[in-house]
Amino acid sequence: MLGRDMLAELAADPEAKATGLTRGELDIADRVAVHAAAAGHHVVVNCAAWTDVDAAEHAEEAATAVNGTGVRHLARACAGSGSVLLHVSTDYVFSGDAGHPYPEGAPTAPVNAYGRSKLAGERAVAELLPGTGYTVRTAWLYGAHGRNFVRTMLELACRRQTLDVVADQHGQPTWSRALARQLAALGRAALTGRAPAGVYHGTAAGRTTWYGLAHETFRLSGLDPERIRPVGAAAFPRPAPRPAFGVLGHDGWSRAGVPSQLRWDDQLSTALGTPGFAELAAAARAVG
Repeated sequence: MLGRDMLAELAADPEAKATGLTRGELDIADRVAVHAAAAGHHVVVNCAAWTDVDAAEHAEEAATAVNGTGVRHLARACAGSGSVLLHVSTDYVFSGDAGHPYPEGAPTAPVNAYGRSKLAGERAVAELLPGTGYTVRTAWLYGAHGRNFVRTMLELACRRQTLDVVADQHGQPTWSRALARQLAALGRAALTGRAPAGVYHGTAAGRTTWYGLAHETFRLSGLDPERIRPVGAAAFPRPAPRPAFGVLGHDGWSRAGVPSQLRWDDQLSTALGTPGFAELAAAARAVG
């Protein structure tokens, strides 16, 4: 999802020459392959990750092999080649019990195996690339490609009259294309020495709940938002606990000279009009 949007964003830049590798073409847990792939690139953007949160709870070693050890391989390869590394991480490195947005330097305390595996990757970047490593935490990512919450809501709208959606978890729905643009800008700023290395928070402005996101997705798609019914997270027990509050602060971008992202609902409005989403919304309206 993010990788495809990243390549599309870079394709629009006449000065950028991008190489995109799929999971089948590069296993980031393969140290030798990673070093060979990173060679000759000024900027490496890591969009690869183990993202199955519940599966990670029972396979933490496998998740860490990708999210931790694999990132260490990338960081070491970039250190050897002199490349800048932009590594995408998650709000799940936090405990989720704050009452205000987490700043970039807030203490980390993941509550599940997925969060621990991602934190291992963050630490590898900070350790091996103190001057050229950039960790960008994102959250609630959705896009036209791949599985994600917004696509799922529109698909379910074709099959169900009502949908129960969690209303007591708070976060920042973020369009993958908006994050791709921000990452491209950060890469340019890093190459020119304008952006200090470290942690940035790549999420949309504002906040909502999963219920709020589903409600707005229906409304903007011309569907009846009253078909969405709010429930507590306890209604959907999962193997891995989820942070109840994943709202992130964005102060770091001003130091890098890169704009923060727009509000989540403005992003969603634009995203739903793009190919992929527009067709899904039309199909859902046709069903009624």
